[in-house]
Amino acid sequence: MKTKVALITGGYTGEAEVSYKSSKFVYSKIDKNIYDVYLVDITTNGWFYDDQKGRRYPIDKEDFSVIVNDEKITFDIAFIILHGSPGEDGRLQGYFDMINLPYTSCEALTSSLTMNKGYTKAILADIPEIHVAKSVLLFENHKESAAELVMSKLTLPYFVKPNAGGSSIGMTKVKEWSDLQEALDKAYDAENTGNQVLVEEFVSGREFSQGIFRNQKGELVVLPVTEVKTTREFFDFEAKYTPGLTEEITPADLTKEQQDRAARIIREIYIRLNCKGMVRVDYFLEYETDNFYFIEINTIPGQTAQSFIPQQVRAFGMSETDFYGQLIQASLN
Repeated sequence: MKTKVALITGGYTGEAEVSYKSSKFVYSKIDKNIYDVYLVDITTNGWFYDDQKGRRYPIDKEDFSVIVNDEKITFDIAFIILHGSPGEDGRLQGYFDMINLPYTSCEALTSSLTMNKGYTKAILADIPEIHVAKSVLLFENHKESAAELVMSKLTLPYFVKPNAGGSSIGMTKVKEWSDLQEALDKAYDAENTGNQVLVEEFVSGREFSQGIFRNQKGELVVLPVTEVKTTREFFDFEAKYTPGLTEEITPADLTKEQQDRAARIIREIYIRLNCKGMVRVDYFLEYETDNFYFIEINTIPGQTAQSFIPQQVRAFGMSETDFYGQLIQASLN
């Protein structure tokens, strides 16, 4: 009998657009000879199983089941490809824990923690060989005085971003004081990101993104690193998802020492945060010092054909079909 996989997509934020693209790609690559895959769309309007003919069936949230042709279907595992809330912030993970359904991503606590960029940086700050940019974490009650707080603590230029956002939505690079308030307002107003804003001093360096996952044998596997070179001011939403705006080099041109150092750091991040499944770590390599600066960790990384993880999987010599099978089996084990 085939393993029944609920492939979770959609979401409550602007990242839903990316989730649909990612889940479409993952669906196309999962081995249908081994797995029965059911696409489950989770939105603020409801939870539904969408079949390949476009028919919708409501999900029973009592046990995450669905009735199709008078047959009740339950799932063996949830494959979460839902970027942003509620798939990346621990909410779905907590629900699945309560109904005892295995899933492919990090657990609820890790997912919730890593969506908070400021808290994540605080936990990782003492890892050997990694550095974090000087920053200010702003909460909702800081709104009125946010600009003054930033100006008193940080030096231009810097990045202003929603503390619990993704895909660079609501993010701005600020080079002049006069642009600060608009950037803060944009970050605070980002949909379903918790009314918290992180402001970080700019690090001048090369930008990289690198995946790591635990395979079905329980081994940690660090994937080849990708260097990001964009024609935009920074690697924003348009640069990430508009063809031609960004050059992505996989594997990146790093020395053996730099590759080994990055791998040590990424393994320690994965372990320190108690990660599960696949995650992606973004970082800078500062020009002047050759220091690695942590940017953020993504526990539900994008899975379109041009996304970093699929690129790195192919560079590693593995097919996406094998990779997704390994994630499923590791989670079931």
